[in-house]
Amino acid sequence: MRFMLDESAEVKIGAALETDEHDVKIVQRDFAVGLPDREILRLAYAEQRILITNDRDFGDLVFRQGMSHAGVIYLRFPLDSSADQKIASIQEFLAMRPDDIGKFVVLSPSGTRVGDENA
Repeated sequence: MRFMLDESAEVKIGAALETDEHDVKIVQRDFAVGLPDREILRLAYAEQRILITNDRDFGDLVFRQGMSHAGVIYLRFPLDSSADQKIASIQEFLAMRPDDIGKFVVLSPSGTRVGDENA
């Protein structure tokens, strides 16, 4: 699968996905640092990459502003959560919910919520 890791998400998540043989672009590694969220979502869509983020602003871009996306995984975890907890949640989601890949998905310690079909 193709992913884009937002600057808000831990780089360790990208490394874990690459270890699992996914194609991963990491914003702070592969693009200019400080790109606006709108541009990150546009780039992810143009490259048909699922965006992984800790930033809730992407929900506003998708639901209120109607921006297109190829999938968003919003990690809604407490501040003291580890990257390993998030990685486990992503891996479980990818394995257990293949029909929801490409949608706006919220992963949290309490479970998975799917927000839309695909904007």
